[in-house]
This record gives sequence, structure tokens and C-alpha cells, in this order.
Amino acid sequence: MALHVAVIGAGIVGAATALDLVRAGCRVTLIEPGEPGGAQAASYGNGAWISPGSIVPMALPGTWRRVPGYLLDPAGPLTIRWADLPRLAPWLARFLLAGRSVAAVERTARALAPLLADAPSRHAALAAGIGRPDLIRREGLLYAYPDRAAFAAEALAWRLRRDNGLSWVELGPEDLSRRVPCLSGRYGFGVLIEEGAHCVDPGGYVAALVAEAVARGAVLARIAARDFRVAAGRLRAVMTEAGEIPCDRAVIAAGIGAGRLARLAGDRVPLASERGYHVVVPAPRAAPRIPIMPSDGRMANTLTMQGLRLAGQVELARVEAAPDWRRAAILLRHANAAYPDLRATPEESARWMGHRPSTPDGLPVIGPASSTPDIVHAFGHGHVGLAAGPITGRAAGALARGAAPPLDIGPYAARRFRRWPGA
Repeated sequence: MALHVAVIGAGIVGAATALDLVRAGCRVTLIEPGEPGGAQAASYGNGAWISPGSIVPMALPGTWRRVPGYLLDPAGPLTIRWADLPRLAPWLARFLLAGRSVAAVERTARALAPLLADAPSRHAALAAGIGRPDLIRREGLLYAYPDRAAFAAEALAWRLRRDNGLSWVELGPEDLSRRVPCLSGRYGFGVLIEEGAHCVDPGGYVAALVAEAVARGAVLARIAARDFRVAAGRLRAVMTEAGEIPCDRAVIAAGIGAGRLARLAGDRVPLASERGYHVVVPAPRAAPRIPIMPSDGRMANTLTMQGLRLAGQVELARVEAAPDWRRAAILLRHANAAYPDLRATPEESARWMGHRPSTPDGLPVIGPASSTPDIVHAFGHGHVGLAAGPITGRAAGALARGAAPPLDIGPYAARRFRRWPGA
């Protein structure tokens, strides 16, 4: 009898996990109440970047000094809603502690590197394997700065990347203008990560992965998981709103909803929503042909199948809070300044807000649950969910099958949070 695994969540991590499991001969039930690849998921609305350089944690030494500014400036790249500060305070304290020293952020970067180092090639292989190689493009990723001094001001971030094997090409004003002719002349220095890639349709990509898993025998259950039935230390079933689904193993890949399920599986994981926004200009008058991140806007500008996607911003607030669409307006304003011929208006643009499931130390949670090894965690990727999806799917699939994962999962264990105050 084939091993039966319930995968909870059909975002990029859940889809990659389900596909890994069915290819290994397992029976798979994919539990997802929403539309796979739909707008309810963080996988749908990300910046579409697949970057080996996304190993720099948000919390760096000195970040604590900026917290008053985050509270006072609703137009900054990171903002915290006053009303939600009491609820967020424990997570925020751990977040600041995680960036307390250079040594601490070096450890985080080293732990993220194995998840991201070969992400472009893994995605290329995954997309090719489902007959959709067109969804992943390996054309590089570009960071644009006003000048070399602005680049040098981020010396720690770029040193972390270099120390973990990333290389890049530096571009002067002429090279930058030649590669991105629509870019404002105020940007005179660029950094090109040639090995970077991007996805031209993140939601469609996830939907295609799920469709392939289903075509190979996976069952898509359009319901929500509620709990687990564990007896004598072994998983017996996932309990859903429509009744029990008997299974041998379960993988929690439920994005922002994973924290509650992890607690039921014996692990208290501090998970917060880093609410991200994007705007899509469907038929841009001017757009970069290569994905680019202007340093002042701190947003990924990526040409997708739907148009020019402008993704970024971080808002710390409770999940239930209504979107603050001023964040989308900020993205559009930065884009119009970066590309003078764009002249995009809110009326012609689509906007989105979603929840990045983020841990305070910037690392995902991957590994067996405390209540039983039959339940596997695979969530909490924050800003790197898309990029780390394939390797996380392979690791979660291996753990569910009782095989060795393709990387050391020690740094991602849920038990690390037991050492944190208040855990």
C-alpha cells in the first residue's frame, strides 16, 4: 500500500511538495480551500524574483533605531500599524534581537544560502518538467543606484552575498542606460546578478504545478484543515471542516495559516504577516526588459504576462486588518519616477495585498513536528517563498517519506524558538 501524505496548502511550497511526493509513488491529498495559484496566496503576488542573493535578513544591526520611524512614517518602505503594536510586540522584539549583531546576521545568511544558491536552475528544471519552461526566464536581476556611494552604503548586505558565493557585474551610467533605456537618468550605477531568474506568471506557475500533481494522481480537496488526529504518537488523520482525511503523514505548508496548525502539532512558532503589496500596469508605455530594483523604491519591477508588476513594501499589521491602499499608490509613484515615460495611473492599474508568512529570525520552519515525526513543517519563508519553493518541496517530501532531505535542515527546526524569551 502506497504511503498516503496529506499536504496542507497549495502555494509554491505545497505544490512543489505534492509533485515531489507523487513522483516518488506516494498517494497525495492536497488540502487547499482556495484556488491553487489564486490571489489569496502569497505565491500569487510576490515580486516574481528568483534570486540567489535574497539571503540578507530584514533585521540588521541598528534596525532597532529605525522602529520609531516605522511607526511614524506611513509612507516608508516598512511601516508598523500603531493599533497592532501590542499584538506584534513579542514578534518585533525577537525580530530586532535576531539582527542584534553582524555575527547574528552572518549566521542567518549562511542558513538561507543553501535554500537559494541554485534556485534559478531548480525552478528551470521544475517548470521544464511540467512542460512550461516559458514560465521561468534566466535573464538576470538588476539593482539600480543613484551612484556608487549609494551602493557602498549597503556594504554589509553585499558582503553577505559575496561571502556566500554570489557574484555580480557592476554597471556604470552608460551600461545601465543601454540595458534599461527607459530608466531615469538619476540612476548612474547598477549591479547585475547574472545568475538570477524570474517567473513571468507566479500564480499560473503554481496552478500548473498543482495541475501536474493532480494529473499524476494527487487528489485536490477544496476544504480547510482544522486539526490532526494523533494516537500513540502516530498520525491517523487530518481533520477538516468536511470530516477526517485518514493519512500516514502530513505536511504543513499553509502559509500565514501554518502557525495555528503548527501549534496543534506541538510547536509554538512566532509567525507574523509581513503584508506585501503589488501594482500591475497591464500595458505599460515604458518598462524594463530585465527585472530591476531601484534602490530608493525598494521594489521589484518585473515584466510579467499580466504587465509590469511593481511589488514591495512591508506593513506589519494583523492579518484581519483592511489593506492600506496608500502602499500601492507609493509603488506607483516610485515607478513613475523611475521610468519617466511610464505615466501609469491608478485607474489603469490592478492592485493586490497579501500575507508573507514570516518568522522573526528570517528563516523558514522545515522539519518534523514535536508531537509526531509524521507531521512535517514547511512554511514561514517570508520574502523567499517563491525562490526556495523547489528545494523546500524536495526536503518536505523526503522527510514525509522517511528519506534523507537534500540539505541540512538543522537551522530551520521549529524547536529553535524554545530558546526565545516567551516561547
